[in-house]
Amino acid sequence: MTIAQEIYDYSRAVSKSELYKADSEEIKKRIVDSIFVAYGAKNAEPIKIMRSALLPSTGKYNSRVYFSKDDASVETAAFINGSMTRYLDYNDTYLSKEALHPSDNIPPILALSCAMDLEGENAIRAIKVAYQVVCALADAVSIRDRGWDHVTYISVSSAAGMANLMGMDNQKFVHALNLAINNNISLRQTRAGELSMWKGCTAANASRNSVFATILADGGLTGPAPIFEGEMGFFKQVSGPFKLDLKPDRISRTMIKNYPVEYHAMSGVEAALDIKSKVEGPIKSINVETFSVANKIIIKDPEKLRPKTKETADHSLPYIIAYSLVYGRPGPDSYEDKYLKDKKILDMVDRMKFNVSQRFDAMYPEYLPIKITAVTAKSKAESEITIPKGHFKNPYSWDDLRAKGIAIMGNKAAVDSIIKVGKDLEKKSVSDLFEVVSNVDS
Repeated sequence: MTIAQEIYDYSRAVSKSELYKADSEEIKKRIVDSIFVAYGAKNAEPIKIMRSALLPSTGKYNSRVYFSKDDASVETAAFINGSMTRYLDYNDTYLSKEALHPSDNIPPILALSCAMDLEGENAIRAIKVAYQVVCALADAVSIRDRGWDHVTYISVSSAAGMANLMGMDNQKFVHALNLAINNNISLRQTRAGELSMWKGCTAANASRNSVFATILADGGLTGPAPIFEGEMGFFKQVSGPFKLDLKPDRISRTMIKNYPVEYHAMSGVEAALDIKSKVEGPIKSINVETFSVANKIIIKDPEKLRPKTKETADHSLPYIIAYSLVYGRPGPDSYEDKYLKDKKILDMVDRMKFNVSQRFDAMYPEYLPIKITAVTAKSKAESEITIPKGHFKNPYSWDDLRAKGIAIMGNKAAVDSIIKVGKDLEKKSVSDLFEVVSNVDS
Protein backbone atom coordinates (compact mmCIF):
# COMPACT_ATOMS: atom_id res chain seq x y z
CA MET A 1 0.00 0.00 0.00
CA THR A 2 1.30 3.47 -0.85
CA ILE A 3 1.74 6.26 1.71
CA ALA A 4 -0.91 8.34 -0.06
CA GLN A 5 -3.38 5.45 0.19
CA GLU A 6 -2.61 5.01 3.89
CA ILE A 7 -3.37 8.70 4.48
CA TYR A 8 -6.66 8.39 2.58
CA ASP A 9 -7.67 5.33 4.59
CA TYR A 10 -6.93 7.14 7.85
CA SER A 11 -8.87 10.23 6.72
CA ARG A 12 -11.87 8.10 5.76
CA ALA A 13 -11.79 6.38 9.16
CA VAL A 14 -11.84 9.78 10.90
CA SER A 15 -14.82 10.87 8.81
CA LYS A 16 -16.77 7.74 9.73
CA SER A 17 -15.96 7.66 13.45
CA GLU A 18 -17.13 9.76 16.36
CA LEU A 19 -14.86 12.54 17.53
CA TYR A 20 -13.30 11.81 20.90
CA LYS A 21 -14.19 14.57 23.35
CA ALA A 22 -10.55 14.88 24.48
CA ASP A 23 -9.32 15.25 20.88
CA SER A 24 -12.01 17.79 20.09
CA GLU A 25 -11.23 19.83 23.20
CA GLU A 26 -7.52 20.00 22.44
CA ILE A 27 -8.12 20.89 18.79
CA LYS A 28 -10.46 23.72 19.82
CA LYS A 29 -7.79 25.09 22.18
CA ARG A 30 -5.30 25.13 19.32
CA ILE A 31 -7.75 26.84 16.99
CA VAL A 32 -8.31 29.59 19.58
CA ASP A 33 -4.58 29.83 20.33
CA SER A 34 -3.79 30.22 16.63
CA ILE A 35 -6.23 33.13 16.39
CA PHE A 36 -4.79 34.86 19.45
CA VAL A 37 -1.23 34.70 18.12
CA ALA A 38 -2.41 35.82 14.68
CA TYR A 39 -3.89 38.93 16.29
CA GLY A 40 -0.49 39.85 17.67
CA ALA A 41 0.95 39.91 14.13
CA LYS A 42 -1.89 41.63 12.30
CA ASN A 43 0.05 44.89 11.96
CA ALA A 44 3.48 43.34 11.37
CA GLU A 45 5.36 44.63 8.33
CA PRO A 46 5.08 41.39 6.29
CA ILE A 47 1.32 41.34 6.82
CA LYS A 48 1.04 44.96 5.66
CA ILE A 49 3.04 44.04 2.56
CA MET A 50 0.74 41.09 1.83
CA ARG A 51 -2.42 43.13 2.24
CA SER A 52 -1.06 45.80 -0.09
CA ALA A 53 0.24 43.33 -2.67
CA LEU A 54 -2.54 40.74 -2.68
CA LEU A 55 -5.81 42.51 -1.85
CA PRO A 56 -8.40 42.89 -3.24
CA SER A 57 -8.67 39.26 -4.26
CA THR A 58 -11.47 37.04 -5.45
CA GLY A 59 -11.92 33.50 -6.71
CA LYS A 60 -14.41 30.68 -7.05
CA TYR A 61 -14.07 30.05 -3.31
CA ASN A 62 -13.73 33.12 -1.08
CA SER A 63 -13.03 33.48 2.62
CA ARG A 64 -12.39 36.17 5.20
CA VAL A 65 -9.04 37.72 6.13
CA TYR A 66 -8.62 37.70 9.91
CA PHE A 67 -9.51 40.83 11.91
CA SER A 68 -10.99 42.65 8.92
CA LYS A 69 -14.01 42.87 6.66
CA ASP A 70 -11.85 41.89 3.67
CA ASP A 71 -12.84 38.86 1.64
CA ALA A 72 -10.25 37.13 -0.52
CA SER A 73 -9.81 34.02 -2.62
CA VAL A 74 -9.43 31.09 -0.25
CA GLU A 75 -5.76 30.57 -1.13
CA THR A 76 -4.98 34.26 -0.52
CA ALA A 77 -6.90 34.26 2.77
CA ALA A 78 -5.08 31.08 3.81
CA PHE A 79 -1.72 32.69 3.03
CA ILE A 80 -2.35 35.96 4.87
CA ASN A 81 -4.06 34.33 7.86
CA GLY A 82 -1.40 31.63 8.00
CA SER A 83 1.38 34.20 7.96
CA MET A 84 -0.27 36.07 10.82
CA THR A 85 -0.56 32.81 12.76
CA ARG A 86 3.09 31.94 12.28
CA TYR A 87 4.83 35.30 12.27
CA LEU A 88 5.31 35.79 16.03
CA ASP A 89 6.64 32.23 16.44
CA TYR A 90 4.00 31.83 19.13
CA ASN A 91 1.83 28.98 17.76
CA ASP A 92 1.99 25.38 18.89
CA THR A 93 4.87 22.92 18.37
CA TYR A 94 5.53 19.20 17.99
CA LEU A 95 8.98 17.82 18.75
CA SER A 96 10.24 14.59 17.24
CA LYS A 97 12.74 13.63 14.53
CA GLU A 98 11.47 16.79 12.86
CA ALA A 99 10.30 19.80 14.88
CA LEU A 100 7.35 21.67 13.41
CA HIS A 101 4.18 23.67 14.08
CA PRO A 102 1.01 21.60 13.55
CA SER A 103 -1.29 24.62 13.83
CA ASP A 104 0.12 25.88 10.52
CA ASN A 105 -2.62 23.58 9.19
CA ILE A 106 -5.42 25.51 10.89
CA PRO A 107 -5.66 28.71 8.75
CA PRO A 108 -6.09 26.94 5.38
CA ILE A 109 -8.65 24.50 6.79
CA LEU A 110 -10.63 27.30 8.44
CA ALA A 111 -10.44 29.43 5.28
CA LEU A 112 -11.75 26.63 3.07
CA SER A 113 -14.41 25.72 5.67
CA CYS A 114 -15.60 29.32 5.70
CA ALA A 115 -15.60 29.49 1.90
CA MET A 116 -17.69 26.31 1.71
CA ASP A 117 -19.96 27.43 4.61
CA LEU A 118 -19.24 24.26 6.58
CA GLU A 119 -19.96 23.40 10.18
CA GLY A 120 -17.34 23.57 12.90
CA GLU A 121 -17.42 19.79 13.34
CA ASN A 122 -16.21 19.39 9.74
CA ALA A 123 -13.28 21.68 10.40
CA ILE A 124 -12.38 19.89 13.65
CA ARG A 125 -12.30 16.52 11.85
CA ALA A 126 -10.15 17.92 9.04
CA ILE A 127 -7.76 19.50 11.52
CA LYS A 128 -7.50 16.16 13.34
CA VAL A 129 -6.46 14.51 10.06
CA ALA A 130 -3.92 17.24 9.33
CA TYR A 131 -2.42 17.14 12.84
CA GLN A 132 -2.13 13.36 12.81
CA VAL A 133 -0.53 13.29 9.36
CA VAL A 134 2.01 16.04 10.02
CA CYS A 135 3.03 14.60 13.40
CA ALA A 136 3.32 11.10 11.94
CA LEU A 137 5.64 12.48 9.27
CA ALA A 138 7.69 14.24 11.94
CA ASP A 139 7.98 10.94 13.81
CA ALA A 140 8.94 9.04 10.66
CA VAL A 141 11.99 10.92 9.39
CA SER A 142 13.83 14.24 9.64
CA ILE A 143 14.39 16.07 6.38
CA ARG A 144 16.17 19.00 8.08
CA ASP A 145 19.69 17.56 7.73
CA ARG A 146 19.02 16.78 4.07
CA GLY A 147 18.53 20.49 3.43
CA TRP A 148 14.72 20.55 3.30
CA ASP A 149 12.48 22.60 5.55
CA HIS A 150 9.85 21.04 7.79
CA VAL A 151 7.04 23.05 6.14
CA THR A 152 7.33 20.54 3.29
CA TYR A 153 5.34 18.28 5.62
CA ILE A 154 2.68 20.99 5.94
CA SER A 155 2.17 20.62 2.18
CA VAL A 156 1.16 17.01 2.77
CA SER A 157 -0.90 17.43 5.93
CA SER A 158 -2.84 20.54 4.92
CA ALA A 159 -3.80 18.90 1.63
CA ALA A 160 -4.95 15.80 3.52
CA GLY A 161 -7.03 17.91 5.90
CA MET A 162 -8.65 19.89 3.10
CA ALA A 163 -9.31 16.76 1.02
CA ASN A 164 -11.08 15.35 4.06
CA LEU A 165 -13.02 18.58 4.38
CA MET A 166 -14.19 18.35 0.77
CA GLY A 167 -15.25 14.72 1.19
CA MET A 168 -13.10 13.53 -1.69
CA ASP A 169 -13.25 9.98 -2.97
CA ASN A 170 -10.12 7.83 -3.00
CA GLN A 171 -8.87 8.90 -6.42
CA LYS A 172 -9.33 12.62 -5.93
CA PHE A 173 -7.85 12.48 -2.42
CA VAL A 174 -4.66 10.81 -3.64
CA HIS A 175 -4.32 13.30 -6.48
CA ALA A 176 -4.76 16.19 -4.04
CA LEU A 177 -1.67 14.86 -2.24
CA ASN A 178 0.18 14.27 -5.52
CA LEU A 179 -0.43 17.84 -6.69
CA ALA A 180 0.22 19.40 -3.29
CA ILE A 181 3.62 17.77 -2.80
CA ASN A 182 5.20 17.60 -6.26
CA ASN A 183 5.87 21.32 -6.68
CA ASN A 184 5.81 22.29 -3.02
CA ILE A 185 9.19 21.27 -1.55
CA SER A 186 10.79 23.95 0.65
CA LEU A 187 14.51 24.67 1.11
CA ARG A 188 15.93 24.77 4.66
CA GLN A 189 17.79 27.96 3.71
CA THR A 190 14.70 29.66 5.14
CA ARG A 191 16.13 28.98 8.63
CA ALA A 192 19.89 29.27 7.96
CA GLY A 193 22.06 32.29 8.71
CA GLU A 194 20.34 35.67 9.06
CA LEU A 195 16.62 34.99 8.89
CA SER A 196 14.29 37.02 6.70
CA MET A 197 10.59 37.87 6.76
CA TRP A 198 9.98 34.67 4.80
CA LYS A 199 10.69 32.54 7.89
CA GLY A 200 7.25 33.46 9.22
CA CYS A 201 5.52 33.06 5.85
CA THR A 202 6.87 29.85 4.35
CA ALA A 203 4.45 27.49 6.12
CA ALA A 204 1.55 29.68 4.99
CA ASN A 205 2.88 29.50 1.45
CA ALA A 206 3.03 25.71 1.66
CA SER A 207 -0.60 25.57 2.72
CA ARG A 208 -1.61 28.19 0.11
CA ASN A 209 -0.17 25.95 -2.59
CA SER A 210 -2.01 23.00 -1.09
CA VAL A 211 -5.30 24.91 -1.21
CA PHE A 212 -4.69 25.48 -4.92
CA ALA A 213 -3.77 21.84 -5.47
CA THR A 214 -6.75 20.49 -3.51
CA ILE A 215 -9.26 22.60 -5.40
CA LEU A 216 -7.77 21.45 -8.72
CA ALA A 217 -7.90 17.81 -7.62
CA ASP A 218 -11.53 18.26 -6.64
CA GLY A 219 -12.15 19.50 -10.17
CA GLY A 220 -10.61 16.32 -11.59
CA LEU A 221 -6.99 17.30 -12.29
CA THR A 222 -4.54 14.45 -11.81
CA GLY A 223 -1.00 14.62 -10.46
CA PRO A 224 2.19 12.56 -10.70
CA ALA A 225 2.07 9.23 -8.87
CA PRO A 226 3.11 7.41 -6.81
CA ILE A 227 4.27 10.65 -5.23
CA PHE A 228 6.18 9.09 -2.33
CA GLU A 229 7.44 5.80 -3.75
CA GLY A 230 7.92 6.74 -7.43
CA GLU A 231 11.16 6.64 -9.41
CA MET A 232 11.72 10.36 -8.84
CA GLY A 233 9.34 10.73 -5.92
CA PHE A 234 9.54 12.01 -2.35
CA PHE A 235 11.50 9.04 -0.99
CA LYS A 236 14.16 9.29 -3.68
CA GLN A 237 14.52 13.07 -3.81
CA VAL A 238 13.70 14.32 -0.32
CA SER A 239 13.32 11.98 2.64
CA GLY A 240 14.58 8.50 1.93
CA PRO A 241 12.19 5.59 2.52
CA PHE A 242 10.05 5.58 5.65
CA LYS A 243 6.96 3.95 7.12
CA LEU A 244 4.07 6.08 8.32
CA ASP A 245 2.35 5.10 11.56
CA LEU A 246 -0.97 6.92 11.84
CA LYS A 247 -2.31 4.96 14.80
CA PRO A 248 -0.99 6.79 17.91
CA ASP A 249 -2.94 9.85 19.00
CA ARG A 250 -0.51 12.74 18.81
CA ILE A 251 -2.74 15.78 19.28
CA SER A 252 -2.30 15.81 23.05
CA ARG A 253 1.49 15.74 22.58
CA THR A 254 1.49 19.01 20.65
CA MET A 255 2.50 21.94 22.84
CA ILE A 256 1.05 25.44 23.16
CA LYS A 257 3.74 28.09 23.48
CA ASN A 258 4.02 30.11 26.66
CA TYR A 259 6.45 32.65 25.13
CA PRO A 260 6.97 33.93 21.55
CA VAL A 261 10.28 32.11 21.05
CA GLU A 262 11.43 29.13 18.98
CA TYR A 263 10.21 26.17 21.01
CA HIS A 264 13.64 24.79 21.87
CA ALA A 265 14.22 28.04 23.77
CA MET A 266 11.11 27.67 25.94
CA SER A 267 12.92 26.06 28.88
CA GLY A 268 15.70 28.60 28.44
CA VAL A 269 13.29 31.44 29.15
CA GLU A 270 11.97 29.78 32.32
CA ALA A 271 15.51 29.00 33.55
CA ALA A 272 16.68 32.55 32.81
CA LEU A 273 13.72 34.07 34.64
CA ASP A 274 14.46 31.81 37.59
CA ILE A 275 18.11 32.92 37.55
CA LYS A 276 17.04 36.57 37.38
CA SER A 277 14.96 36.13 40.54
CA LYS A 278 17.84 34.53 42.46
CA VAL A 279 21.06 36.17 41.28
CA GLU A 280 22.81 38.85 43.38
CA GLY A 281 24.79 41.56 41.62
CA PRO A 282 26.00 41.92 38.02
CA ILE A 283 26.48 38.64 36.17
CA LYS A 284 30.10 37.94 35.20
CA SER A 285 29.68 34.66 33.31
CA ILE A 286 26.91 32.36 32.12
CA ASN A 287 27.21 28.68 31.24
CA VAL A 288 24.38 27.02 29.31
CA GLU A 289 24.06 23.25 29.05
CA THR A 290 21.79 22.22 26.17
CA PHE A 291 21.17 19.47 23.59
CA SER A 292 22.23 18.93 19.98
CA VAL A 293 19.00 19.85 18.20
CA ALA A 294 18.79 23.19 20.04
CA ASN A 295 22.43 23.84 19.15
CA LYS A 296 21.76 23.22 15.45
CA ILE A 297 18.66 25.38 15.24
CA ILE A 298 19.07 28.29 17.68
CA ILE A 299 22.71 28.52 18.81
CA LYS A 300 25.46 27.53 16.36
CA ASP A 301 25.11 30.19 13.63
CA PRO A 302 27.25 33.29 14.28
CA GLU A 303 24.26 35.44 13.35
CA LYS A 304 22.57 34.23 16.55
CA LEU A 305 25.09 36.24 18.61
CA ARG A 306 24.15 39.53 16.95
CA PRO A 307 20.70 39.10 15.43
CA LYS A 308 19.76 41.88 13.03
CA THR A 309 16.15 40.86 12.42
CA LYS A 310 13.17 39.84 14.50
CA GLU A 311 13.17 36.51 12.70
CA THR A 312 16.78 35.75 13.72
CA ALA A 313 16.31 37.01 17.28
CA ASP A 314 13.36 34.76 18.10
CA HIS A 315 15.51 31.86 16.83
CA SER A 316 18.52 32.87 18.91
CA LEU A 317 18.90 31.20 22.31
CA PRO A 318 21.74 33.58 23.31
CA TYR A 319 19.55 36.61 22.60
CA ILE A 320 16.46 35.11 24.26
CA ILE A 321 18.32 34.17 27.44
CA ALA A 322 20.03 37.58 27.57
CA TYR A 323 16.76 39.45 27.07
CA SER A 324 15.10 37.41 29.83
CA LEU A 325 17.98 38.04 32.24
CA VAL A 326 17.98 41.79 31.57
CA TYR A 327 14.29 42.64 31.07
CA GLY A 328 12.28 39.62 32.21
CA ARG A 329 9.51 37.78 30.38
CA PRO A 330 9.81 38.17 26.58
CA GLY A 331 6.77 39.26 24.59
CA PRO A 332 5.94 40.09 20.99
CA ASP A 333 7.70 43.46 21.29
CA SER A 334 10.97 41.95 22.60
CA TYR A 335 12.49 41.88 19.12
CA GLU A 336 12.17 45.55 18.29
CA ASP A 337 15.24 47.23 16.86
CA LYS A 338 16.01 49.03 20.12
CA TYR A 339 16.46 45.67 21.86
CA LEU A 340 18.50 44.14 19.05
CA LYS A 341 20.99 46.99 19.56
CA ASP A 342 20.70 47.11 23.35
CA LYS A 343 24.18 47.13 24.91
CA LYS A 344 22.97 45.40 28.09
CA ILE A 345 21.62 42.48 26.07
CA LEU A 346 24.66 42.23 23.81
CA ASP A 347 27.05 42.35 26.78
CA MET A 348 25.07 39.55 28.40
CA VAL A 349 25.33 37.48 25.20
CA ASP A 350 29.12 37.94 25.26
CA ARG A 351 29.30 36.43 28.75
CA MET A 352 27.71 33.14 27.63
CA LYS A 353 29.25 29.79 26.87
CA PHE A 354 27.24 26.87 25.48
CA ASN A 355 27.94 23.16 25.68
CA VAL A 356 25.99 20.17 24.38
CA SER A 357 25.28 17.52 26.99
CA GLN A 358 24.95 13.79 26.26
CA ARG A 359 22.61 13.61 29.24
CA PHE A 360 20.30 16.17 27.69
CA ASP A 361 20.54 14.60 24.21
CA ALA A 362 19.22 11.38 25.73
CA MET A 363 16.23 13.24 27.26
CA TYR A 364 15.13 14.98 24.04
CA PRO A 365 12.43 15.06 22.58
CA GLU A 366 10.46 13.58 25.50
CA TYR A 367 11.76 16.47 27.58
CA LEU A 368 13.12 19.92 26.77
CA PRO A 369 16.15 20.19 29.07
CA ILE A 370 18.41 23.14 29.78
CA LYS A 371 20.66 24.15 32.65
CA ILE A 372 21.87 27.72 33.15
CA THR A 373 24.58 28.66 35.64
CA ALA A 374 25.24 32.34 36.29
CA VAL A 375 28.21 33.59 38.31
CA THR A 376 28.50 36.99 39.99
CA ALA A 377 31.11 38.48 42.28
CA LYS A 378 28.96 37.49 45.25
CA SER A 379 27.26 34.23 44.29
CA LYS A 380 26.45 31.49 41.81
CA ALA A 381 22.89 30.70 40.72
CA GLU A 382 21.72 27.60 38.84
CA SER A 383 18.46 26.61 37.23
CA GLU A 384 17.59 23.40 35.37
CA ILE A 385 14.28 23.12 33.52
CA THR A 386 13.10 20.02 31.67
CA ILE A 387 9.32 20.56 31.34
CA PRO A 388 8.30 24.16 30.56
CA LYS A 389 4.73 25.44 30.85
CA GLY A 390 2.71 24.38 27.80
CA HIS A 391 4.74 21.19 27.29
CA PHE A 392 2.52 18.12 26.86
CA LYS A 393 3.60 17.00 30.35
CA ASN A 394 2.55 20.42 31.71
CA PRO A 395 -0.28 21.40 29.37
CA TYR A 396 -2.28 24.56 28.87
CA SER A 397 -5.77 24.85 30.35
CA TRP A 398 -8.50 27.13 29.00
CA ASP A 399 -7.62 29.56 31.81
CA ASP A 400 -3.98 29.57 30.68
CA LEU A 401 -5.12 30.19 27.13
CA ARG A 402 -7.36 33.06 28.23
CA ALA A 403 -4.42 34.68 30.05
CA LYS A 404 -2.27 34.33 26.93
CA GLY A 405 -5.01 35.85 24.79
CA ILE A 406 -5.41 38.82 27.12
CA ALA A 407 -1.63 39.38 27.16
CA ILE A 408 -1.61 39.49 23.35
CA MET A 409 -4.90 41.27 22.60
CA GLY A 410 -5.33 43.46 25.68
CA ASN A 411 -9.10 43.11 25.33
CA LYS A 412 -10.82 40.71 27.74
CA ALA A 413 -14.19 40.98 26.02
CA ALA A 414 -12.70 40.07 22.63
CA VAL A 415 -10.75 37.19 24.14
CA ASP A 416 -13.84 35.83 25.86
CA SER A 417 -15.92 36.11 22.69
CA ILE A 418 -13.36 34.08 20.71
CA ILE A 419 -13.09 31.47 23.47
CA LYS A 420 -16.88 31.20 23.73
CA VAL A 421 -17.39 30.37 20.04
CA GLY A 422 -14.25 28.23 20.04
CA LYS A 423 -15.47 26.07 22.92
CA ASP A 424 -18.81 25.51 21.15
CA LEU A 425 -17.40 25.12 17.63
CA GLU A 426 -19.04 21.69 17.06
CA LYS A 427 -22.40 23.47 17.39
CA LYS A 428 -21.43 26.47 15.27
CA SER A 429 -20.53 27.10 11.67
CA VAL A 430 -17.01 28.20 10.80
CA SER A 431 -18.55 31.41 9.47
CA ASP A 432 -19.75 32.11 13.03
CA LEU A 433 -16.13 31.95 14.18
CA PHE A 434 -14.95 34.26 11.41
CA GLU A 435 -17.73 36.72 12.23
CA VAL A 436 -16.47 37.03 15.80
CA VAL A 437 -12.83 37.26 14.66
CA SER A 438 -13.69 39.95 12.11
CA ASN A 439 -15.36 42.11 14.76
CA VAL A 440 -12.81 42.00 17.59
CA ASP A 441 -11.64 45.57 16.91
CA SER A 442 -15.07 46.99 16.13
